[in-house]
Amino acid sequence: MTVVLIALGIAVLALLLIVVGIYNRLVGLRQNVKQGVADIDAQLRQRHDLIPNLVETVKGYASHEQDTLDAVIAARNNAAQGSVQSGDEQQLRVALDRLLALGEAYPDLKASANFQELQSELADTEDKLAAARRALNAAVSRYNTGRESFPAVLFAGALGFQEADFHRLDNSEKGTVDQVPKIGF
Repeated sequence: MTVVLIALGIAVLALLLIVVGIYNRLVGLRQNVKQGVADIDAQLRQRHDLIPNLVETVKGYASHEQDTLDAVIAARNNAAQGSVQSGDEQQLRVALDRLLALGEAYPDLKASANFQELQSELADTEDKLAAARRALNAAVSRYNTGRESFPAVLFAGALGFQEADFHRLDNSEKGTVDQVPKIGF
């Protein structure tokens, strides 16, 4: 009888250690997903911070393009208040594209070192944003795989680990991304 109780105690202890190991691993993976979301948020904030400087630079060269400037500021304000998954970010992207296109219409603006620097910073931020989105999707994949792997799948739901969502384009972005870009020389 004592041997059975000892064996049972060892089995329970081993199961407990396995569950603790699974829990700790899933916590780490979930934190990676949260970090990915925070990285995207940081890049979006950097984009939002660059926009007023870009608008001010353009104002000096193309002051009669007030509609475009107002649209960019309105889109930036909406995007800053909305969620990352909302269409506001895509509307901001479209407004920014219109603003940057003014550089083609105004050669003095295009030649401005300040405009070029801001345009370069914005392009760099967009690249970092794309990388952050890829990193988030990789973290989500690792988390979901860890959550759905055996034996974690037996305990993950009971321990409160829900499936994480991949960063997806919302409906407003899908129509833009699906289109072939227009290139003019």
